[in-house]
Amino acid sequence: MDQNIINSYNEAKKLYEAHGINVDEVLKKLAQIKISLHCWQGDDVQGFLFKDKELSGGIAVTGSYPGRAGTPDELRQDLEKALSLIPGKHKVNLHAIYADTDEQVDLDELEPRHFANWVDWAKEQGLGLDFNPTCFSHPKAADGFTLSHADEEIRSFWIKHCKASRKIAESFGRELGQPCVTNFWVPDGYKDTPVDRLAPRARLRDALDEVFSEEIDPQYNIDAVESKLFGIGSESYVVGSHEFYMGYGLTRGKAICLDAGHFHPTEVISNKLSSILMFSEQLLLHVSRPVRWDSDHVVTMDDELLEIARELVRGDLLPRTNIGLDFFDGSINHVAAWVIGTRNTIKALLRAMLEPIDELKKVELEGDYTSRLALVEEFKSYPFGAVWDYYCATQNTPVREQWLAEVKSYEREVLSARA
Repeated sequence: MDQNIINSYNEAKKLYEAHGINVDEVLKKLAQIKISLHCWQGDDVQGFLFKDKELSGGIAVTGSYPGRAGTPDELRQDLEKALSLIPGKHKVNLHAIYADTDEQVDLDELEPRHFANWVDWAKEQGLGLDFNPTCFSHPKAADGFTLSHADEEIRSFWIKHCKASRKIAESFGRELGQPCVTNFWVPDGYKDTPVDRLAPRARLRDALDEVFSEEIDPQYNIDAVESKLFGIGSESYVVGSHEFYMGYGLTRGKAICLDAGHFHPTEVISNKLSSILMFSEQLLLHVSRPVRWDSDHVVTMDDELLEIARELVRGDLLPRTNIGLDFFDGSINHVAAWVIGTRNTIKALLRAMLEPIDELKKVELEGDYTSRLALVEEFKSYPFGAVWDYYCATQNTPVREQWLAEVKSYEREVLSARA
């Protein structure tokens, strides 16, 4: 390791230790945190099951940066490159349409064997896998409704698909020795104002009850349900609103998924974390960066990312929180997007861990708000960067922007050769 990195780290440690912060212990805790990288960033949410289908369900990817993955092997290759540039051991989040099979199989017919190559690869890489049923980009979702569809036959198709997804997730958990988080999001809603808001929600509730009717050991599978405020094609009404899924998750014992881009443009999720985990055993985060609407930009080190990290750390909520990424930017290098977003998420958690939390809580309880504000502001310029550099070096990943040269080389040697 570069001696300058070691020297800077040791000097930074002295400053933090003066406030009772054990930096070595912080880095041990940071190394245990798993971020779930979303596979769909690597190929613009195309998937492999229905390669000729256009995106639907209010999902849009902008940009046409060359070199996106076109096969499961290419996607795994790209994920390996990204993960080699990110400190720590993490997970990969799959959608059902990423099945690696030559069979002509529909969503309701999927089985664990269609993902065997993913499991073998995850074992080789020492990774966990998460999963999502794909309730979009399919003829039976063409009118914008799936689990809440008024047509019983169509609704039954999606129930079968979601049941199959839980069995696939369970197999991931068994094979890999760590729970698979299975997240249920459906795009159901109306573009214009509906007359009946209640009936679709009753159908969605009953359909989900049927999906979850079979008990699965949580050591293998953790169910999560995800809300949304609005989307393209569902601007006026979304069946699975935040209130719907909060009520459903709390009464059914399911993890509630909060996506940073699924709320009002001026609304944030950081302030919701402690409230939901007051009553729910687990939480799933989809860390994203909304711009004007749910546009899922690459995660940057912005104020909301830092506030999410602080809430998780200050409240000791990390053990009950599953962190996944959810963005798809087709305008920049697909591998770089993963690296930027994941490194920023981990870096934000590190910054939160390097705050004098006990000291801050003490002065707050004493009513010394002057000291609280002063300390919070001063720690914003503390040398967390020196600690981050040291952590990256100890994890055998590039320090600072050195990773970019590796991505550029990978682009020249691998991505540019793809059609």
